[in-house]
Amino acid sequence: MSETTLTGTLSKMTSELIPGAEGQKNTVNYSLPVGDQLLPLNALIGQKLSMEYLGEIFCCHCGRKTKKSFSQGFCYPCFRKLPQCDTCIMSPEKCHYFEGTCRDSEWGDKFCMTDHVVYLANSSGLKVGITRGTQVPTRWIDQGAVQAMPFVRVATRQQSGLIEVIFKEFINDRTNWRAMLKGPAEPLDLQQHALELLDMNGSRIKALQEQFGLQAIQPLLGEMSGETSAPEVIEIDYPVEQYPVKVTSQSFDKKPLIEGILQGIKGQYLILDTGVINMRKHTAYQVTVSVG
Repeated sequence: MSETTLTGTLSKMTSELIPGAEGQKNTVNYSLPVGDQLLPLNALIGQKLSMEYLGEIFCCHCGRKTKKSFSQGFCYPCFRKLPQCDTCIMSPEKCHYFEGTCRDSEWGDKFCMTDHVVYLANSSGLKVGITRGTQVPTRWIDQGAVQAMPFVRVATRQQSGLIEVIFKEFINDRTNWRAMLKGPAEPLDLQQHALELLDMNGSRIKALQEQFGLQAIQPLLGEMSGETSAPEVIEIDYPVEQYPVKVTSQSFDKKPLIEGILQGIKGQYLILDTGVINMRKHTAYQVTVSVG
């Protein structure tokens, strides 16, 4: 078997959800960007994978060499000035676009002042989350969800954050990544959970509709939606041959050479027989990747 070797800066893995045949689950097809090349990963499961960090990090936005990566791939100046690194990205309810203080209003127009969905997902148990409509199902795959379903559609990122704040009083808004990597979560009735959340928070959702308009905040099921059928629950299967019994995390910051047999891929993690590594966390790291 010939060896494949690629050198370049890492980006988060790309993914494609492949629809399953009737009666079968949808499966994820992964590739790893290394510089300007793509390394298909699914076919490599069962093979030896080596990744050597070359000691350099180049900002994913400006290309500047940096000693440390901020916010998953940015140099410090970009971290301080770019809108995608602002605190409101992690806490969208704190969006300050309407105050005229957005770091880049054109970026805000494109990425924040656009349709978002509030969703329920099952990755390590029930969680609530938000994403742009165009990021479905990528966001769910990145989190390792085995089930996911949108249940509120809103007009802006800020509105999605305000809705999420309401719901996360009752359910988690984070994934337990260690539990997610130990195996598939037990199936949940996401439609029923969504109905319960909407019913118990009806008055608070109506208050947001009065503030932003009925068309801006649209529940997708239940009495408030006017819909006769609930949104489809998307089920996702991952290319994992073997889940780890004990999850051991690896990082280029502590170990420049990470290698092992690729046993699976889930979320943004490579599962090796020597441990797991979060590829998104290492965006902008200069590496040599070898297969075989």
